[in-house]
Amino acid sequence: MSSAESDVTWLYLVRHGATAANERVPYTLQGNAVDLPLSPAGEIQAREVAAFLAQFPISRVYGSHLLRSRQTAEAIALLQNASPHLVEDLHECDVGLWEGLDWQTIRERYPQEHRRFVEDTAETPYLGGESYGGVLRRTMPVIERLCDSHTGESIAIVAHNVVNRALLAHLLGLGLQRAPKIAQANGCVNLIRRHEGQSELVTLNSVFHLSPFRGL
Repeated sequence: MSSAESDVTWLYLVRHGATAANERVPYTLQGNAVDLPLSPAGEIQAREVAAFLAQFPISRVYGSHLLRSRQTAEAIALLQNASPHLVEDLHECDVGLWEGLDWQTIRERYPQEHRRFVEDTAETPYLGGESYGGVLRRTMPVIERLCDSHTGESIAIVAHNVVNRALLAHLLGLGLQRAPKIAQANGCVNLIRRHEGQSELVTLNSVFHLSPFRGL
């Protein structure tokens, strides 16, 4: 979407395509340490979201340094005749000692730590890692700065599950305790309108461009 308003930034906030960790049953946590590439299905998702966004005049495509984000950003940028710009602080939540584990294993292996995390997701970190609150404090200023540097334009940011959920919970006026319940499918798009320093969520977890809603 483009806007005739010269002081509005449109942000297409994307979750990267799927990796093998996302597709496992049960899925395993994939934070900032595990750096897997897109799976074959994830590559399709990246191409589909790129084709969807190609209809909009996007000035700049940003991603994190993690391979799954970078590959998705590259697919989007390719159809925009651009190169993706990688931003270190957009990386996924550090999930610490729970990296590579599924939730059932975490509950069995770390029952007390898991209970504390569930009771206060906002500020209790993944064991040895970050909390949702920490992720929001790390990423929101970066995302706002990127938006404000492209006033009057549209940009795409390819980020991650916890990163997106924390920001979206904030924009929805929800406590971060509810952030884990916000759906963020691999390859989804969230549309955010930023105007005069204020951000408004317009569209959440759009997956209509994914066929047939792959991975849902």
